[in-house]
Amino acid sequence: MIDKYMNSYLDRRMKYLIEEWQIATKNDIADFDRRIKAISTEADKLEASGKAAETRLVSLETRAQALEARKR
Repeated sequence: MIDKYMNSYLDRRMKYLIEEWQIATKNDIADFDRRIKAISTEADKLEASGKAAETRLVSLETRAQALEARKR
């Protein structure tokens, strides 16, 4: 009797229990590899962009220093 009640309760509340306990479902992890690859690709792009921005900043600083030197 208690088993039947518990099973019925869990069936009704499963969605909320999964959310509350933050349990991963098959749907959550089905495309996990694809999502990881997408994040890795974006991270690589951001890293390359950061390096390019840093190179550009160094160039601008060098030019600014050269202009300051000419101004004196």
